[in-house]
Amino acid sequence: MPVDDDRRISFLISDAARLMRTVFDRRVRKLGLTRSQWSVLRRLHRRPGASQSELAEMLEIEKASAGRLIDRLEANGWVERRPDAGDRRVNRLYLTAEAVRVNDRIEPISVATVEDALADLSPAEREMLTELMGRVKERLLEMASDTVDDAGAAAATEELERRVANAP
Repeated sequence: MPVDDDRRISFLISDAARLMRTVFDRRVRKLGLTRSQWSVLRRLHRRPGASQSELAEMLEIEKASAGRLIDRLEANGWVERRPDAGDRRVNRLYLTAEAVRVNDRIEPISVATVEDALADLSPAEREMLTELMGRVKERLLEMASDTVDDAGAAAATEELERRVANAP
């Protein structure tokens, strides 16, 4: 019997993340900031002085897309570019005081969104979910890097193909 998509962990994780983003977007819309823009503010808050290339990597987007986001944030007075002392081709990105204030207003909204999403879980369930998701993330990071040996990856692929071929 095929597994219902609503019971597949990959769909559940993806859907939960998408819905969390949707709820968050609705809550911050009144501040005139998109999720993408807030993501930039959060990353630069944690890593002031990142380059555009580093920011693009953190956001998992193309450099040109990151450039457009930075341009909009700079036009809004939230981000400033400063020349890199060691490489004049590179600009370092920093939040303005206004961006720090905006970020400080959005952080409680972010926390409340997560709290509301997890409201039906006990403290023990939240801790377990966090622990399990952390382990899944670590494994995926290993898989995304070259630390997983090719034989292991090949065996996992063969097993997956076998399961798909034998599925009803």
